Amino acid sequence: MRFGPVPLAQALGGLLAHSATTPMGRLPKGRILTDADLRALAAADLTEVTVARLDPTDVAEDEAALRLAQSLVPDPDAQGLRLTLPHSGRVNLVAARPGIVDLDASAILQLNRVDPSITLATLPRHARVAPGTLVATVKIITYAVDSKSLLRAIAEALPLSVRPVTRPRATLILTRATEPDKLAQKGREAIARRLTRLGMTLAETVRVPHHEAPLARAIASARGDLILILTGAATSDLQDTAPQALRLAGGQVQRFGMPVDPGNLLFLGHLGQTPVIGLPGCTRSPALNGADWVLERLACGLAVSNDDIAAMGVGGLLKEIPVRGEPRERKPNDDEPARSPVSKYPTEGSGEV
Repeated sequence: MRFGPVPLAQALGGLLAHSATTPMGRLPKGRILTDADLRALAAADLTEVTVARLDPTDVAEDEAALRLAQSLVPDPDAQGLRLTLPHSGRVNLVAARPGIVDLDASAILQLNRVDPSITLATLPRHARVAPGTLVATVKIITYAVDSKSLLRAIAEALPLSVRPVTRPRATLILTRATEPDKLAQKGREAIARRLTRLGMTLAETVRVPHHEAPLARAIASARGDLILILTGAATSDLQDTAPQALRLAGGQVQRFGMPVDPGNLLFLGHLGQTPVIGLPGCTRSPALNGADWVLERLACGLAVSNDDIAAMGVGGLLKEIPVRGEPRERKPNDDEPARSPVSKYPTEGSGEV
């Protein structure tokens, strides 16, 4: 591509590089200049204008963006994505269903290494999306790119998709300890909203005393594709009430604790093929926490290993909640941790997050 200023007499058919205001109106950048445009520019006392001219081996920005986007989404229905029409060298990839983003970060790195003018920006892998969420955008920076560079970028492109929910129905088990009914209801409402955003339904809510035997019976009889347990007293050990109840029901506990704050006191296990999540108390708040990441992956059919949870520590220091029962830092020279105002969503027992 040739780019630079030329006399008006040589600008016919060139792409206007920068928008210009004339007595006849505004000429937008990227416009292919006509005789009438040149007269308008001359009327604005311009003697030269910056234009871009494509070489025979160049691909115009809109065509290049569309071709790359189509290589990323060869089957829109299967991938849960739709493409927008190209405009100014950009095509957006938009979610057509709820779920989580599935992509290969190393392939995107390689694609973005091909040519600085050929770019792909995406949401993080496993980000939760709803229909209409912008998942990725292809942007051609210049007015055209060399066809060889475009073909190299297409060769590096691996499909992106929105992984759909495969476990659409959840059972929520609430245990009664010392918390008021109002707090339990807040927890149920917050969790129901989480499920709705993901395209899931809360199939049943069961309330039982905070004791191993009744909780084990509720776990064993749960009808959901995924079992969520929110206890009235914080789980603080692998041998605590809720993990023990899962074992008593015939299930297994995989892990207790995660390096995400808020969300530390999550436990994960399974009953047969049904995942079981022991929710931390912070899920009573609508704010993002570590349980969201585990729930979303399991709901979409992904296994969550110990290494997966361990890796969540990078980026796992989430936004500070303005009011917390226990701040993370001690004040200098204080023997006791400073107390923040009482949280709207108080924690139980051990200062659960």
